Amino acid sequence: MSRIGKKAISVPSGVTVTLDGQKIAVKGPKGQLAYSAPEEIKVFQENGSVSFTPTSDSQRANAMWGLTRTLVNNMVEGVTKGYEETLELVGVGYRAAIKGRNLSLQLGFSHDIDMPPPEGITFASSRPGEVKIAGIDKQMVGEVAARIRRIRPPEPYKGKGVRYAGEKVRRKEGKKK
Repeated sequence: MSRIGKKAISVPSGVTVTLDGQKIAVKGPKGQLAYSAPEEIKVFQENGSVSFTPTSDSQRANAMWGLTRTLVNNMVEGVTKGYEETLELVGVGYRAAIKGRNLSLQLGFSHDIDMPPPEGITFASSRPGEVKIAGIDKQMVGEVAARIRRIRPPEPYKGKGVRYAGEKVRRKEGKKK
């Protein structure tokens, strides 16, 4: 049994959830998102809340139960508050700048890296060593942050590279003579 799947999602005011069979559409002040629930899950909407039940007692149905509830909850939270991920650029000469809508990164390569934002994602940089990625889709925000981090991940000897805000990099001891 899924403890997460049992909880109903309360829909805040200003957000509308529409059900069309297995398709769930969430519309709010920041935008709209849609998700197609698996066949193993039944979706109900009553009294300003959305609830889910599995159609069978299989292992996959129980797994999809909690997952579906979490994904729909993330959609509701995304259209009301939105999501934001912060990356730190640590290293001499490592910096980020916003050029139009694109993100321009200088990460120690012989060339700058220009990244256009995917649909629904915005970049911001309050200082040269910091990048903020914002959007309403939690999965997309995390994916873009991971792609930027993958360009120059933090290395263990000097700690240089792109890291998430608050990420601890395990340092290794250097070579001894």
